[in-house]
Amino acid sequence: MSDEVLLDTVDGSVLVITINRPQVRNAVNEAVAVGIAEALVLLDADSSLSVGIITGADGNFCAGMDLVAYVQGSRPIVVGRGFAGIVHKSCEKPLIAAVEGYALAGGFEIALACDLVVAARGARFGLPEVTKAIVATSSTWSTEEQFARQAEIVAPVFASADAREGTLAFTEKRPPKWTAS
Repeated sequence: MSDEVLLDTVDGSVLVITINRPQVRNAVNEAVAVGIAEALVLLDADSSLSVGIITGADGNFCAGMDLVAYVQGSRPIVVGRGFAGIVHKSCEKPLIAAVEGYALAGGFEIALACDLVVAARGARFGLPEVTKAIVATSSTWSTEEQFARQAEIVAPVFASADAREGTLAFTEKRPPKWTAS
């Protein structure tokens, strides 16, 4: 795997996948696409891993496809997985996009390919190519399967005692009393 995609394991069960091309706002080239695809294969194959997080280095998620590399012949597509090695086929285990800074064009599509998106307050999402009459061709839109996976992941949170307490505290205009249950 190239140094353009970094892998780190947190708490033994979380695989953090970092797009590491900050000099081009983590734009995707062929090496990044292959690196992400390989990371997703690893995530699914390793029984000690339960969830993946994909993020970008140095304050930006991903600015989309590296257009300079594309013009030079690089194609950031992995057969069977699509753009960036993820857009058409993610992985079996839950995958979270941790978005900070820009998630533009293909970067936005990478985030959409994940099961959940967690965005920093200043995160910016967009499809700027449509302003130039270019279609977002590798687009991914949520399928029924993705909605079902999202519901499975977040349902325990919304059914928890803390979720009920948060709602009750809000309606009663008082601070919540969390129990972490």
